[in-house]
Amino acid sequence: MGTDTAVFHPQAARMNVPGIRKVAFDRPLLWLGAGAQDMLRAWPLSLFYGAVFALLGYGMVHAAEDKPHLAMALISGFLFVAPLLATVFYCLSHRLEHHHRLPRLFAPLLSWRANPSSLGLFTVMLLFALISWERISAILVGFFLNGSGIGRLSDVWSITAIQQHADFALTYLAFGAVLALAIFSISVVSLPMMLHRKVDFATALVTSFLATRLNFPVMLLWAAIIAGLVLVGMATDFVATALIFPWLGHASWHAYRDLIERE
Repeated sequence: MGTDTAVFHPQAARMNVPGIRKVAFDRPLLWLGAGAQDMLRAWPLSLFYGAVFALLGYGMVHAAEDKPHLAMALISGFLFVAPLLATVFYCLSHRLEHHHRLPRLFAPLLSWRANPSSLGLFTVMLLFALISWERISAILVGFFLNGSGIGRLSDVWSITAIQQHADFALTYLAFGAVLALAIFSISVVSLPMMLHRKVDFATALVTSFLATRLNFPVMLLWAAIIAGLVLVGMATDFVATALIFPWLGHASWHAYRDLIERE
């Protein structure tokens, strides 16, 4: 995806941070368009993995239906780990960009071998964040909803429950939004970058954070689009996720290619 926007070359101690582009506010729409094209071109694999991840999300959430704090942590945590799952779509978009043939069915799952140490550290970081969020969720539910009689996930987000426990809803959303934005800022560029280039974990995270800071209004819009579409998928009991997840995964590859100067 070509662009003639300004390129900034940040300085970071002992890090070879690539140039970062400052992009226009409407670029997320172009990323979505390019992602849709990739999904259509690679539809057998894209839809297969989209369905697999949709079933994974459905199973995780419904298995914890009787444990509201755990179910809510898994729903919001799905947003946290989604960038890691989306590596299969980065792999496909990368191959399409270079006009290579599509790989075999399970080959995208092995894309982590391009940079195993950095991707391994990122996985550990995401797992730590998810475990921490589950504990925070348990504390918030225990503090605000203890003795309320709420015992199922469907009870928590009913209109009546939200009206009765608005303090809980606002606090929970505030904590979740802060953590989600933090993870988004360090992962939106870093994961595709670690797959595409042989960069270390710290350099990838710093690059992603600087790209987010430089393009903060654009990236805030991009985060809102991602969150909104993921919520649409969840609202359909993960049925629409089978289409939405690969679409966003492919689009995120184009976001990376647009934001980071090419080698």
